[in-house]
Amino acid sequence: MVVVKMPPTASNSAMSNSTNTSSVLHDITNQSLDPDRSVPGSKKGLINFLRGWPSPSLLSPSILQSATTALLSDPALFVPALQYGPDPGYQPLREELAVWLGQQYSTKTRSEEICITGGASQGLACVLASFTDPAYTQTVWASAPCYYLACPIFEDAGFGPGRINAVPEDQQGGMDIALLETLLQKYEPRQNVANHRERKTAGPYRKHYRHVVYLVSTCSNPSGTTMPLEKRKALVELARRYDVLVVSDDVYDFLQWPIVTTPTKTSFSPEELGPLLPRLSDVDLSLPSLLADITEGRRFGNAISNGSFSKLLGPGLRTGWVHGTPDFITGLSQTGATRSGGAGSQFAAALVAEVMKAGELERHLRETVRPGLQRRHGLLIDVIQQELGPLGVTVAAQDGARFGGYFVWLTLPEGLDGKMVAQRARQDEELIVAEGEMFEVRGDDQGAKFRENIRLSFSWEEEQNLKEGVGRLGNVLGALVGKK
Repeated sequence: MVVVKMPPTASNSAMSNSTNTSSVLHDITNQSLDPDRSVPGSKKGLINFLRGWPSPSLLSPSILQSATTALLSDPALFVPALQYGPDPGYQPLREELAVWLGQQYSTKTRSEEICITGGASQGLACVLASFTDPAYTQTVWASAPCYYLACPIFEDAGFGPGRINAVPEDQQGGMDIALLETLLQKYEPRQNVANHRERKTAGPYRKHYRHVVYLVSTCSNPSGTTMPLEKRKALVELARRYDVLVVSDDVYDFLQWPIVTTPTKTSFSPEELGPLLPRLSDVDLSLPSLLADITEGRRFGNAISNGSFSKLLGPGLRTGWVHGTPDFITGLSQTGATRSGGAGSQFAAALVAEVMKAGELERHLRETVRPGLQRRHGLLIDVIQQELGPLGVTVAAQDGARFGGYFVWLTLPEGLDGKMVAQRARQDEELIVAEGEMFEVRGDDQGAKFRENIRLSFSWEEEQNLKEGVGRLGNVLGALVGKK
């Protein structure tokens, strides 16, 4: 039987350096691990548990086709849609999002709290461009295990090796807040160091923060864990004391389902799902403002929600949003790349607005996306229990009331290395899995290590391949532990 437990904060392995982690990121893009290329001479079909994409069956072509026809048939719609957009983004989408997000989180959300972006990755890059200065902002604190493709975005913003530090998850779920405070206290003496002077111009609509915290607070990638409400409040209060900007990638919030439902369930009503946990940005907005929060008469806040339609309608739309205080949103809209033509994805934003006006986004999530992911997840967990449990594999726990996201985080039997398992699976079984080393915080040599972990994505492969893929992984692990 599979033992369900929280992911470890570190492995026993002493191997650790940024070169190793960088090589892992390089390995997954080279020809030997090309996700569309089979091993020469193999007769097995390729199964990809690395790719965190929605499967074709979870996409929305008919919905987008109808919305495109409506959009391009009306000059009052297609003229602004095909022009440069306003800096904060396409206003009808901001308004539709405000209503929909308010319903999802049972909070009042205003359009002036929303800035349209070119997706979560571009949104993060613009936030760093506008609200950090590597000469002044001391460090980035990333929850570990960490979404591995966030690290290059921080590096592009000037936070190279030694400037991104890991804060492990704890047993309660999400980042260890007590440890984070201890680490922040160690950096406090640097506040008055002479060479920590801003070199970038923030201007009247922006500010630079002393620290950045990055995490995926709900259905985290890769661990699947969710930060409970009390810890969210504690994190925002800590951020206020130490001038921290908390950036939460909230791309999986709407991909959740109750654990009491059956694998045959075909839709989930709002009553079954219940209200989502408040975003960290909601927590920040709900707290009274303090004098320390005010910069030149503006309240920028200390937490933002970084959202995306990639997992909801399709990654190719490259459209998302940031939620924060109105002053933060105004500042974000003044990012140079945004002002040069307005918010990203103007046409796609107009298209998504039409989808939302017609009520098709919610229907697609209710009838297609959530049930499809729930079936995949249930099937994967069942076959892991049958095939991998007897080999000593354990599965990280998710939130106690619901499951969600795209990923399952496994801990291997003691002594097995995830990178070695991934290499054997690719070569011997035409199976691609993500080794835990990928999710270590890049450049933090002393940070938490995950050499005994692997991540499986259940979103990309169709259901018939999930069972086959876990069986192949069982063949690899059985051979390594001497049980097959």
